[in-house]
Amino acid sequence: MHGRILIMAGSDSGGGAGIQADIKTVTVLGGFAMTAITALTAQNTLGVQAVMPVSPAFIVAQMRCVMDDLGVDAFKSGMLDRPEVIEAIADVLLTTTDIPYVLDPVMVAKGGAALLQERALATLKARLLPLATVLTPNIPEAEALLGHGIAGRADMVPAARALLALGPGAVLLKGGHMEGDELLDVLVQADGTVQEFVSRRIHTRHTHGTGCTLASAIATGLGQGMNLPDAVTRARAYVLRAIAAAPGYGAGAGPLNHGAGGIG
Repeated sequence: MHGRILIMAGSDSGGGAGIQADIKTVTVLGGFAMTAITALTAQNTLGVQAVMPVSPAFIVAQMRCVMDDLGVDAFKSGMLDRPEVIEAIADVLLTTTDIPYVLDPVMVAKGGAALLQERALATLKARLLPLATVLTPNIPEAEALLGHGIAGRADMVPAARALLALGPGAVLLKGGHMEGDELLDVLVQADGTVQEFVSRRIHTRHTHGTGCTLASAIATGLGQGMNLPDAVTRARAYVLRAIAAAPGYGAGAGPLNHGAGGIG
C-alpha cells in the first residue's frame, strides 16, 4: 500500500508533534512521507522554547522539487505561522487542485505557545480553507476560525457546518477539549452528510501531537485511495492505539507511541 504524502509543517525537536510525528504516522500506515519544513522549533513536552522561521521561497522550493520528481498523492499542512508562508503555499496548491489536501489549522502548542500569528488567521481563512479537502480543527481552533465560542456537544454540528461554509470540502471538528469520558468528533461533508465518531477518552497527559498525527493519518488514507469517512475511522483508531501505548516521556504533555498503531 503506497501513498506519497507531502507535509508542510514545523519541526518539533522533541519528536512528539510536527514533522516528526507526521513522518512516523505516514510511515507506520504504509505511506511514503515527504516534507516541506515551514519552521524549526526548539520544544519539549513542557512547551515551545524558540522558533526559527523558514523563508517562504525556500518552503516553496522544498514543495516544488518534491512534486516535480517524486509526485504527490496527498498534501497535509500543519504549523504555518506567518501570512507570507500561507500565501506561498496556497499559490502552489492552486496548481494541484485535484490532489487531496488535509488542513490542520495548528494555532497553539500543547504547552500554550502561539504557533499562528494573529495576522495570519485571516490569510489562512481566505487562502487555504477553500483549497482544503478536509479541515481538522480542535475546539479552540474552531472557535478562533469562527470568532465565537462552542459551548457544548450540541453546538458541534452547527459549528462544523459554519466552518464548512468558509470553503473547505469537509470539516472534522474534534471534541477532545470538551468535558466528559466520551470523546466525540463530528465530520460534516459538502453534500450535507454528518457523521459522528465516538470513543472512550483515555485519561492521560500524554497527548502531545495528537492533532498532527490524526491529520497525517487521514492524509495517508486519502493518498492511498480511501474515502474520507474510512480514512477518518482508521486515523482515529490509530491515534487511540498510539495514546494507549504512550511511552511516558517528559514532565509535561508527553508524546504518543507512533509505532504501536500498526496498520488496521
